[in-house]
Amino acid sequence: MKVKTTISFLLLFLLLIISAEAESQRRNRNVSLPRNQRDSLQTGDTLRNDSIPVDTLAAKKKDGLDAPVTYEATDSIVFTQNGYAHLYGNSKVNYPQAELTAAVITMNMDSSTVYAHGVEDSLGVMQGTPVFKDGETPYETNTIRYNFKSKRGIISNVVSQQGEGYVTGNNAKKGTGNEMYMKDGKYTTCDNHEHPHFYMQMTYAKVRPKKNVVTGPAYLVVEDVPLPLAVPFFFFPFSSSYSSGFLMPTYMDDSSRGFGLTDGGYYFAISDQMDLKLRGDIFTKGSWALNAESNYVKRYKYSGLFQASYQVTKTGDKGLPDYSVSKDFKIVWSHRQDAKANPNSTFSASVNFSTSSYELSNIGNLYNSQAMTQNTKTSSISYTRSFPDQKLTISATSNIAQTMKDSSIAVTLPDLTISLSNIYPFKRKKAVGEERWYEKISVRYTGHLKNSIKTKDNLLFKSNLIKDWENGMQHEIPISATFTLFKYFNLTPSVNYTERWYTRKITKGWDETANKEVDTDTIYGFHRVYNYNASLGLNTKIYGMYKPIFLPKKAIQIRHVITPSISLSAAPDFTTSRYGYYDTYYRPNSNGTQDTVKYSYYANQMFGVPSGGKQGNVTFSISNNLEMKYKDKNDSIKKVSLIDELGASLSYNMAATTRPWSDLTLNARLKLTKSYTFSMSSTFKTYGYKFDEQGNVVDNDRTEWSYGRFGIFQGYSSSFSYTFNNDTWKKVKAFFTGEKEEGEGKEGGEGTETDETTEGEDTASGGLPSKKKTEKAAVDEDGYMAFKMPWSINVNYGFGITEDRSAEINKKKMRYPYKYTQNLSINGNIKISNKWAISFNSGYDFDAKEIVQTAFNITRDLHCFSMSASLSPFGRWKYYNFTIRANASILQDLKWEQRSQTQSNIQWY
Repeated sequence: MKVKTTISFLLLFLLLIISAEAESQRRNRNVSLPRNQRDSLQTGDTLRNDSIPVDTLAAKKKDGLDAPVTYEATDSIVFTQNGYAHLYGNSKVNYPQAELTAAVITMNMDSSTVYAHGVEDSLGVMQGTPVFKDGETPYETNTIRYNFKSKRGIISNVVSQQGEGYVTGNNAKKGTGNEMYMKDGKYTTCDNHEHPHFYMQMTYAKVRPKKNVVTGPAYLVVEDVPLPLAVPFFFFPFSSSYSSGFLMPTYMDDSSRGFGLTDGGYYFAISDQMDLKLRGDIFTKGSWALNAESNYVKRYKYSGLFQASYQVTKTGDKGLPDYSVSKDFKIVWSHRQDAKANPNSTFSASVNFSTSSYELSNIGNLYNSQAMTQNTKTSSISYTRSFPDQKLTISATSNIAQTMKDSSIAVTLPDLTISLSNIYPFKRKKAVGEERWYEKISVRYTGHLKNSIKTKDNLLFKSNLIKDWENGMQHEIPISATFTLFKYFNLTPSVNYTERWYTRKITKGWDETANKEVDTDTIYGFHRVYNYNASLGLNTKIYGMYKPIFLPKKAIQIRHVITPSISLSAAPDFTTSRYGYYDTYYRPNSNGTQDTVKYSYYANQMFGVPSGGKQGNVTFSISNNLEMKYKDKNDSIKKVSLIDELGASLSYNMAATTRPWSDLTLNARLKLTKSYTFSMSSTFKTYGYKFDEQGNVVDNDRTEWSYGRFGIFQGYSSSFSYTFNNDTWKKVKAFFTGEKEEGEGKEGGEGTETDETTEGEDTASGGLPSKKKTEKAAVDEDGYMAFKMPWSINVNYGFGITEDRSAEINKKKMRYPYKYTQNLSINGNIKISNKWAISFNSGYDFDAKEIVQTAFNITRDLHCFSMSASLSPFGRWKYYNFTIRANASILQDLKWEQRSQTQSNIQWY
């Protein structure tokens, strides 16, 4: 009995050791069998562990692989006796520079081949289709059979992205050099691989990934309809690197220029920091153009764009009256310095200079209403250098303003400013005790050098620097200090010195023949003009708080801030002969008498001349500010500005013998919204008008107040700009009800926009199409899909009133009539759906009493194509343009365009 027990115990112990060893081997190999695959395997093993680590076939057979193959699966790995390994569930096989992932992979351990395919789920949808990656090129397939040793394979239903396009094929053979040979393949830029909207049907093709595609005969298929558009072969180059290449031209048929090719040329990839694009236009009637464009960038330093164009436009027939030739050029330069480049130095440029007829004759602008109606163009180049330790700043600017209507040009070169910030010359370096009164004295300096000219653009380079250009320099040295009196009053004494340097002095006289004032002589040289004045200012602030009675109950209180100020200023009479700034001449009258006319030698110089008469001004001014605090819906205290500023200013000259009062100036500023402030300023003339002995209209010596009138309204000007959109009425409702706007307080609230990259759009990642950002459809309170049509309309309106001094005065009221200036421009857009969008721009010319150049633009997103239509039914140029084109830049010539003729549209000023 004891022997049997011992033998049974030994057998049980041996069985436990064998079972433990088997369990250890099973766990090390991680072999398990899913239930849905048991019938497909000729084995009866049932393994329960589903954790599969990575295994490595390190043993190399004779004439086998030269590197190990690693494999893994999330479900199971089953080895069979005939040398096969079956991987199930997110399987992956890696070999140097090659990777294969699929739902099911079968490996032949003897021949180094693999076969991969996907599986269907319960709905019949294929899942886990193979993705093969050789180097950096991925292939999406239905099935693949590949040999790691020979690097050859057979692929079914392959999809490979090459540049902006996709190459698909039902059956393809992969060669040893990573190339693919396919029959009945497709090339398309549409990312709908299963059913593209259009494609080139290739009979035979060789695909070299990231290099090129070469095909035999091919034809175009649109929406599964073969078109009679075929080619014997085509060649598509691909390059992921920065390289040079030709730019294909676009043909154009223009009634005034003839048939032509435009925008053809060559692209030079000079370096990673700079490129060059050369383009040209040529037409059968002799017109031609050359364009050069270069982009440059240096990281953390600067970036910019330079463009130069020259064109010769010939219209009409030679020998006929309508024949004309114009030669024009244009220079565009945009330069931006990185903020991190140099904190003490900045350089920027925004140049847009062209001859006056360039924009009107350029073929690319004939269907661009904005370019055709642009009346004024400005250019500027600026450089600023600061020296913080010396409190010195040097700023240089060059400005050019062009008026296209009359070809006039205004150039300022240079416009140099040197400024020294406040320094306190009497401040002690080691202060002990309270600050002394003289330590508050500050000195500041500003120097301004300016050289400018106003002329026609064709006379600019023919002008003389001394005789035709206006130049001068001004120095300003203010000395001031601020003291506090009786805790509530601020006293500010100051002394200002201004000096001007001019290069010319002009004497005037009266021409009896022409009966007008004329220049008699111009004296060139160095001329110094200076003036000085002293002032004393006193101001304080008065606060008033009161509970509103007539406002809503949520209003807490209103604060009224009044800022009165009074200042005294004094200056000598710089028109006296001791200064030498003024002179006189005699003007004869019809009755035989003569009038003495005083004038200044420097009246028309850029920095002006000291004003005439002795100054002893007392200036009164007052400013008002009104704010209200209220509680919103959540009982949070908010503050709103009712009147941002309402002020008036008036002065009295104690040294003047006649007309001592100045004109009354009123100004108002209202903050209507967070982003818009309405401002206006108006002037009321204190002294009216009267007739002198010769019947001329001159200023009256009596004030309008003495007649019981307030003053003569001189006019004002103001502008208004506002954008109406879907949220406008919500904001108005929220303002009156106190409710929060939808989305307020959330991340990316008011004023933020989210850009969605649509399919076919060029992105910064190399111009490849990216998937749309999908969102769940919103529903309203009744459960229906919410209707949302984004729209916006921007309105710009300017209005001004001024006295019309050119008209005849009303002799009874002694008032000039008023003239009104108005301008109105409107632009907007509406997005009918995710695919449709409409935009427009228009306006009204109140002087000409006509609608300005108006343009409507309609765009339609056709997934891999886009459609656009432009129409201008009003204005000087009437045109239409309709285009359908492929979105991919590589297929930029795949388009259909219909446009109006341009001969009747060109009108010269």
